[in-house]
Amino acid sequence: MSFRKVVRQSKFRHVFGQPVKNDQCYEDIRVSRVTWDSTFCAVNPKFLAVIVEASGGGAFLVLPLSKTGRIDKAYPTVCGHTGPVLDIDWCPHNDEVIASGSEDCTVMVWQIPENGLASPLTEPVVVLEGHTKRVGIVTWHPTARNVLLSAGCDNVVLIWNVGTAEELYRLDGLHPDLIYNVSWNHNGSLFCSACKDKGVRIIDPRRGTLVAERERAHEGARPMRAIFLADGKVFTTGFSRMSERQLALWDPNLEEPMALQELDSSNGALLPFYDPDTSVVYVCGKGDSSIRYFEITDEPPYIHFLNTFTSKEPQRGMGSMPKRGLEVSKCEIARFYKLHERKCEPIVMTVPRKSDLFQDDLYPDTAGPEAALEAEEWVSGRDANPILISLREAYVPSKQRDLKVSRRNVLSDSRPAVAPSSARLGASTSAVATHTTAPSGGLAGAGEAGKLEEVMQELRALRALVKEQGERIGRLEEQLGRVENGDA
Repeated sequence: MSFRKVVRQSKFRHVFGQPVKNDQCYEDIRVSRVTWDSTFCAVNPKFLAVIVEASGGGAFLVLPLSKTGRIDKAYPTVCGHTGPVLDIDWCPHNDEVIASGSEDCTVMVWQIPENGLASPLTEPVVVLEGHTKRVGIVTWHPTARNVLLSAGCDNVVLIWNVGTAEELYRLDGLHPDLIYNVSWNHNGSLFCSACKDKGVRIIDPRRGTLVAERERAHEGARPMRAIFLADGKVFTTGFSRMSERQLALWDPNLEEPMALQELDSSNGALLPFYDPDTSVVYVCGKGDSSIRYFEITDEPPYIHFLNTFTSKEPQRGMGSMPKRGLEVSKCEIARFYKLHERKCEPIVMTVPRKSDLFQDDLYPDTAGPEAALEAEEWVSGRDANPILISLREAYVPSKQRDLKVSRRNVLSDSRPAVAPSSARLGASTSAVATHTTAPSGGLAGAGEAGKLEEVMQELRALRALVKEQGERIGRLEEQLGRVENGDA
């Protein structure tokens, strides 16, 4: 009788992390020392934002992704808060809009100039005042335009319409203690929260009701986090009674954990980052020097350990790039921005592949920058999944390949896959639709007939070239067959 070890098949088993070279890091950034368990970092395909030390108030740095190297101490910051900034979050529907929550009890929403800051930004687009204690959590709605959630140390969750600066919902009786984190579900109809009373809750914000609750999800007294997965399950990180760090997976009614794993006995809070396209969860511990990653599947044991990225320096915070900002030509499935004490270091997660073609199994259609709903539609009770885009247009062939192939992507530059939404706050759907579709509509116009004919000629030439190469390959295979059979 033979015993054979069966290895679980997964395309992410060999994912590896690699820090970028020193000249591609962001040096001399004085990362905030405030004692709060947020990520201190937010990133999108255009900008990197980091909460920094500031005298006499709160500030965060906003850098264009290309501005690597040493950052001058005099580089302008976003500095309108009168107390330390605790959390920041980029708007998923506009890459130039960012929200911040602060110890000064306010939430501010900022419009970043297209090319970055040339002078300190002190005037926000809107100030949202409603909390009575410091605001530690801000997070945008995943599908509705201009809807922002904030949570403060007053144990109150507020949901705002940023376009009108009005408070939509006030949820003030659902959390008896400090809220550690909040996470929207896939379509933004519910959110889950982790609280200092050791409870995890699923809440319907429009009805103001508790959908499900789990008391003592993790027995330990240290901070815990809860995030929604794409299928409605909830993933939590926390501590056991013996202060060992734990991961758990819960079904949508939060009755019993589907899986519970103990990691180690370090004392830093575990920050989970979830990729719904690959069902991979990356877990970063504050003060750790490693990133562990796990694949979530539908079969037991549900949470499958993949690998660990380790480095020498501990992390003060971490930011995660949205999928549409990754380099798909390099099979990059995640990119993290690790905060050290004085710098920010990008870490690239890659699936090793021999082919340099677009890998459609790694890159299913992903959430794009277009909002699926207006704020008023969401308030009226409508729900919608994120509007998906293909990353194939963002694919750029490697330098070794024929440069003519990349010209096919030039016509796609106006699509949401590669161009961030230029909608300003409060912009109407029709205005955004006009912006994103105008270039492709203009191509069909009479004035652009020449350009269209040029593209068609190039397409015909490419087809002829492909046909010619196919015939040549056929002839070569025929000759090779004769050589192998000894006929030649």
